[in-house]
Amino acid sequence: MGRLFGTDGARGIANTELSCELALKIGRAMAMALPELKPELKPEESGVRPQVLIGMDTRASSSMLASALAAGLNSMGVDAVAAGVVPTPAVAHLIPLWGCKGGAMVSASHNPCEFNGIKLFGCLGTKLSDQLEEEIEAIILDEIKNPPVIIGGRVGRGIPAEAAVPDYLRHLRSTVPATLSAQLRKQGLRRIALDCSHGSASVTAPRLFSDLGFSFDLLSAAPDGENINKDCGSTHIERLQEYVKSRGDIGVGLAFDGDADRLLAVDELGNLVDGDQIIAICAKQWKLDGRLHQNTAVATVMSNLGFHEFCKRNEIEREITAVGDRYVLEAMTAHGYNLGGEQSGHIIFRDYAATGDGQLTALQLLEIMRKSGRPLSALANEMERFPQVMVNVKVSNLGKLRCQTDPEIQEAKQKAETELSEAGRVLVRVSGTEPLIRVMMEGRDLAQIQRLAEELAEVVRERLI
Repeated sequence: MGRLFGTDGARGIANTELSCELALKIGRAMAMALPELKPELKPEESGVRPQVLIGMDTRASSSMLASALAAGLNSMGVDAVAAGVVPTPAVAHLIPLWGCKGGAMVSASHNPCEFNGIKLFGCLGTKLSDQLEEEIEAIILDEIKNPPVIIGGRVGRGIPAEAAVPDYLRHLRSTVPATLSAQLRKQGLRRIALDCSHGSASVTAPRLFSDLGFSFDLLSAAPDGENINKDCGSTHIERLQEYVKSRGDIGVGLAFDGDADRLLAVDELGNLVDGDQIIAICAKQWKLDGRLHQNTAVATVMSNLGFHEFCKRNEIEREITAVGDRYVLEAMTAHGYNLGGEQSGHIIFRDYAATGDGQLTALQLLEIMRKSGRPLSALANEMERFPQVMVNVKVSNLGKLRCQTDPEIQEAKQKAETELSEAGRVLVRVSGTEPLIRVMMEGRDLAQIQRLAEELAEVVRERLI
């Protein structure tokens, strides 16, 4: 990818790598690159200015960067519609609903508080293509264009959007029966637990599940600007697992990440139910219902071998993409698929949304529990999860570039693959959101893959740090 954008927007340490100056430039460059926003396409005299929707998560730097981004757009004659703290999928949903020409979410998703990011969307609520992001990068970094001077009443304005949360929640509620919670109670589901990661879901999840009539325990829903993702949420699922085990009356636990575009679940026994299992559960039910388009589920190269075995056993086709929900969506759009996602919990239900949505995923999972009459543990256990070991190696940006061509790393990878043979697999991947190389091993023998992962990670350290 490019120099600013990874697999999920521009990321960096807020106020250093991702500065206010850079955020302002991104706003300007976005206005210059998006066809619907280019200055030469704007009406000169009508007084009608294009609008871009901006949302943000709860981290301390988000308001600062959102303001800078809005200033960049305003300087190009674009109105910035401020949605405030909302989930990323709310921005994606509201852009076409409100007729905005694009959108942006200020969030570093699952990363710690000191990081932040800017995710950009087009007029259909989908993330920008690699080509458009590269054009934006070129405008900023190579200074290939000079921004036009907008003066007087033609400059953009800031517009508050108080209807953002109500309109988004109305959409989510429409995807499941109004009687969902009542029917689940009749089947024995008394309470659920919600871990909001002190992030965007803190604003929406309590209201959503209350409106639907659920009884719930609320965890990590008191953001203070610094505690987002800290020992909670989908990146620290063990906290929710222990909570469910300790209570004894929780039928399902639902854990969101900082911007609520992903979900991991915990069954009534305290076991993790990851993204692969959620896709498997949904794919099987949707196939039974005649809803699974092309009889295909889309997954990424990170998906567990157990997912592939599940699909073969249930005669479900698979489409495999690179890591990143944008690539999952591209495959879904190109071929007409309507279900796909990532092991990390980004699940896309194309019938309802154009991006991963943790709260939408939670509702669809609960609806399948209702329809099947089965607890989450029974549904999840139909897919065997092969042991999987991930070792993250921190490297420089130069190291990230050299990873896939370094001969010693490739030789060590081949050695591990030979030892595992068909009983497992090896993946060495450059992170699109952090300065990391991810070494992943998968197989039936946990001790073996742990050893092989550490050996390969050590070669990466020696060669790239």
